[in-house]
Amino acid sequence: MKTRDFAYELPKELIAQTPLENRADSRLLLLDRDTGASRHAHFYHLPDYLHAGDVVVLNDTKVLPARLIGVKAETNAHIEILLLRQIKGDVWETLVKPSRRVKVGTRIVFGDGLIEATCICESDEGLRHLEFRYQGIFYEVLERLGEMPLPPYIHEKLLDRSRYQTVYSKELGSAAAPTAGLHFTPELLHQIADKNIEIVYLTLHVGLGTFRPVQVDDIHAHQMHREYYHLSSKSASILNKAKSEGRRIIAVGTTSTRTLESIMQLYGTFNEASGFTDIFIYPGYVFRAIDCLITNFHLPMSTLIMMVSAFSSREHILAAYQEAIRERYRFFSFGDAMMIGRNLW
Repeated sequence: MKTRDFAYELPKELIAQTPLENRADSRLLLLDRDTGASRHAHFYHLPDYLHAGDVVVLNDTKVLPARLIGVKAETNAHIEILLLRQIKGDVWETLVKPSRRVKVGTRIVFGDGLIEATCICESDEGLRHLEFRYQGIFYEVLERLGEMPLPPYIHEKLLDRSRYQTVYSKELGSAAAPTAGLHFTPELLHQIADKNIEIVYLTLHVGLGTFRPVQVDDIHAHQMHREYYHLSSKSASILNKAKSEGRRIIAVGTTSTRTLESIMQLYGTFNEASGFTDIFIYPGYVFRAIDCLITNFHLPMSTLIMMVSAFSSREHILAAYQEAIRERYRFFSFGDAMMIGRNLW
């Protein structure tokens, strides 16, 4: 299976640059995972397609203002870093650009010295371990100096940082938003709960594994980067009960899906668990944890379009994407959504 098998052409004007004023006004394409049949709705119609007894799984990760722009102490050269995950104490795994300028021992200064970092380890693909020094509380200083790590295809300035957070974000640690969750509003969550639908939370801190491009021709040669996850005993218990009673488990986002499928692979059931996952889901994978998936429209040739193709089929997904393009849907992080499952209407 080749990476190019998941390519498609997208008009640039369909890449959403800003969020809609009302999160739930985004459009929703409903796709039957078996037949490829589709319908069009809006996200505020979502409760109409949920059944009493369903369990909706949300990722409560919170995005760090993880993008820092500084200068190399020795030369004043411009350096940009993205915080990926905290390794221990003040040591972080980061993505550095341009990485060729940052070697072990390199010092980087941010915000006129409010933060300094020293490279203590080099890895491939621009990854560096940096040890930080600062005055005060790191997250407070980061809140002052850091920027939201918007994807490179978004060129408009984000005026309200909260729009790159879900309304239920809680656990600080992500380098990117779990974008399928951006469509939910407090009112919509109340409507869902009022239909006797359970909402459970897990955490997966989005890192390089989610948005790193596939740079090999044969997808089997792609290596996912590890991302931290946690599922509580309460959430696991609710999910196990639903599974035993034949009720639907509806994952919101590819990050929730990766967490649930990773745990199911490890334990054969839903378990309280914390750890790191590098699961790579592509066609041929047999899903054991989820029955339905709510997700955004993903970049061509990405691991995310491969995952949704595994949940339905490559042919059905690419056909649905072409339909969305014809209907002028908005794509990617601030774009519209899909709901993929069986017997949706």
